[in-house]
Amino acid sequence: MSHDVHTVLDGMSFTECPRWHEGRLWFVDFYLHSVYSAAEDGSDLRTEAEVPEQPSGLGWLPDGRLLVVSQLDRRILRREPDGTLVTHADLSDVAAAQLNDMVVDAHGRSWVGNFGFDLMGGAPVAPTSIFRVDPDGSVHLAASDLWFPNGSVVTPDGATLLVDETFGNRVSAFDIADDGGLGRRRTWASFGPLPDDTDLEKVLGSLSVAPDGCGLDAEGALWIADGANGRAIRVREGGEIVDEVSPGTGVYACGLGGSDGRTLYLCAAPDFLAHNRKAAREAAVLATTVEVPGA
Repeated sequence: MSHDVHTVLDGMSFTECPRWHEGRLWFVDFYLHSVYSAAEDGSDLRTEAEVPEQPSGLGWLPDGRLLVVSQLDRRILRREPDGTLVTHADLSDVAAAQLNDMVVDAHGRSWVGNFGFDLMGGAPVAPTSIFRVDPDGSVHLAASDLWFPNGSVVTPDGATLLVDETFGNRVSAFDIADDGGLGRRRTWASFGPLPDDTDLEKVLGSLSVAPDGCGLDAEGALWIADGANGRAIRVREGGEIVDEVSPGTGVYACGLGGSDGRTLYLCAAPDFLAHNRKAAREAAVLATTVEVPGA
């Protein structure tokens, strides 16, 4: 299926984590150190929070308070009703590297991943863990042996957590117990083998799909940003790719929203390298229309 892609916002450094919340598009910019929201068409851009140590994953507690990942100091911040940011959880003693994307469920439980190694420094690739943060800010090991856990979603029934593994060529699924613990693990979609080397360039070159940010639609399919191939793909459980959007640039996150839920927002940039993105304003939020609305 062909898709017409248009620019919603440009002149950014590196956009990530698009979320549709209360009639507005929310997203972060790593190197502008800000959380933004905008109207559906990109107008009425607002700075919602400033995060000096790089914002990433976004979510909301049941009472409406915003949660945002602060990557470099490995904290989750909470925005109070008066707009101040406070520490919701400190993962600096448990996370192996900078924090990354996050999903928050209807109970206010957060699952957050981390890089697992110094990606921007070219360190050896290594698996890592994801952590659950309960509404009281307590931190719990949720699962281990994930290859760069990235975009995540909780299914609408609250029973399953899906986690993109960017360097693992796969999406993993976990049963969620009543207490938030993760149970049975399985491969939801596999696009290729797991890494058999720790050299970053070799691992990047071996990826068939590099699952980055993602969003679930009403038919249970995942729209996944393929960070290795400049596209977003719609994937059914089992790994079948049934649709694709290729805007001609790198795509590192995506999410469904808009007034009818059928706008697919894409966070785009020429590459993901910090030394390139910090000095440029070449990133954008793009959009296209898809047939199946968000879950």
